[in-house]
Amino acid sequence: MQTATISFDRFNSLADNDAAERIRAAKAKLGKDVVLLCHHYQRADVYAHADITGDSLKLSRLASQAEAKHIVFCGVHFMAEVADILSRPEQISILPDLAAGCSMADMASLAKVERAWRELSAVLDPDEKVTPVTYINSAADLKAFCGAHGGIVCTSSNAPKILEWSFAQREKVLFFPDQHLGRWSGYKMGIPLDEMVIWNPDLEQGGLTREQIAKAKIILWHGFCSVHQMFQPKDIIKFRNQHPDGFVISHPECSFEVCKQSDYIGSTETILQTVKAAPPNTRWLVGTELNLVERLAQEVKHEGKTVQFMASTICMCSTMQRIDPQHLAWTLENLVEGKVVNQISVPEHEAKLAKISLERMLAVS
Repeated sequence: MQTATISFDRFNSLADNDAAERIRAAKAKLGKDVVLLCHHYQRADVYAHADITGDSLKLSRLASQAEAKHIVFCGVHFMAEVADILSRPEQISILPDLAAGCSMADMASLAKVERAWRELSAVLDPDEKVTPVTYINSAADLKAFCGAHGGIVCTSSNAPKILEWSFAQREKVLFFPDQHLGRWSGYKMGIPLDEMVIWNPDLEQGGLTREQIAKAKIILWHGFCSVHQMFQPKDIIKFRNQHPDGFVISHPECSFEVCKQSDYIGSTETILQTVKAAPPNTRWLVGTELNLVERLAQEVKHEGKTVQFMASTICMCSTMQRIDPQHLAWTLENLVEGKVVNQISVPEHEAKLAKISLERMLAVS
């Protein structure tokens, strides 16, 4: 039986530099027994210790291929769940701080999605007419729901491909929890805006009429990213007035109006690749999380490229910020002592169904 873990109290007041030294020392002792996966939005002082970095799609693939016994995910809760679902049974997925969640993911619960499915059944047979699609930014039980109902998972990288697959299965899509990614992906497929309706889970029948549901091609959940909703068209207008030769690139979690006014739209991985591949001395306005933008600005500075954050206010993923050097040092030093803290373990019945929808996604992508 595992003995008592090292208390976090001993790390809470640890200086960042000291924490960094202890992280490096612990990683050296653990060797190939541990792998650190970091999302692009992760804070710089944690990102520096990553073995593997990427967006949600890339990290999903790599989590399924990891060889290490312990997968430490420097991201948020749903990412660590995906790592647990896709890794081998003997592998252990760990989230250094359990408070690292996702406000968007919390906007769609299993109870609310199941209620929506029941209410849709008053108008049509959803298991015949509707493919449920959950953004990877969602809890494991929603991925399991999609697995059980012929549905699939998507990321911001592959959403258009996933929608094509979904419409090949059934004539409509229920897309949750992010309305903006669903709307932009549908728009790029040529679906009229009036055939994409918002389902408000707090209203009876989503606040929609039978006629609206019957006409809709995509039923969009009333959810959004608290970071990406901060970007506004006025930010782009100001940039273009000041820098007519500049380029605008945004994440598809941004509003439709922001996406429409951008030169490029793409996932975090696409944003990085596009700006890095651009000619020297170009100027970019980037609509995504602050940590990624600041890191990218430094990486391309030597080429004369200027990378500017889109919003006038600070916009960072506050829950991702909870993974700090102190929690990472605490996690790794416990592993050195043979103790596991903050293991993420998806119940077997959920994991089995969630894996179906995730594997469908990986096969399509």
